Amino acid sequence: MSVEKILLDHGIKPTSQRMKVGMVLLPKPRHMSADQILKTLREAGNRISKATVYNTLNLFSRSGVVREIAIDPAHLVYDSTICPHHHFYNPDTNELTDFDSPGLSISGLPEPPEGMEQESVDLIIRIRSVC
Repeated sequence: MSVEKILLDHGIKPTSQRMKVGMVLLPKPRHMSADQILKTLREAGNRISKATVYNTLNLFSRSGVVREIAIDPAHLVYDSTICPHHHFYNPDTNELTDFDSPGLSISGLPEPPEGMEQESVDLIIRIRSVC
């Protein structure tokens, strides 16, 4: 599916700046921070501001084009795979890896407050090399 079609299907006008950000992040499954996307765009000769990249990623996230993943409060990445899945995170390499877990069951979760229901659970398992 083309980046333009993905944006249109999510009600987003495919401006040139949005298309540029989308072309970096959307063609294949990947996890990238806003700074990584900005660096990739600038290295390719694109003139784009940091604010434009952040605003575009926020729009993509709000519209369901990407998932925003908070590795920690100061480290956000954007995931082009929006179907439910979980992640391994290696802080030594900053690598975030998808894993599918159809049989995963998490017990002992607290009940949501009255009038609320659980929407989803995002699991990030932190890993380290043992060598």
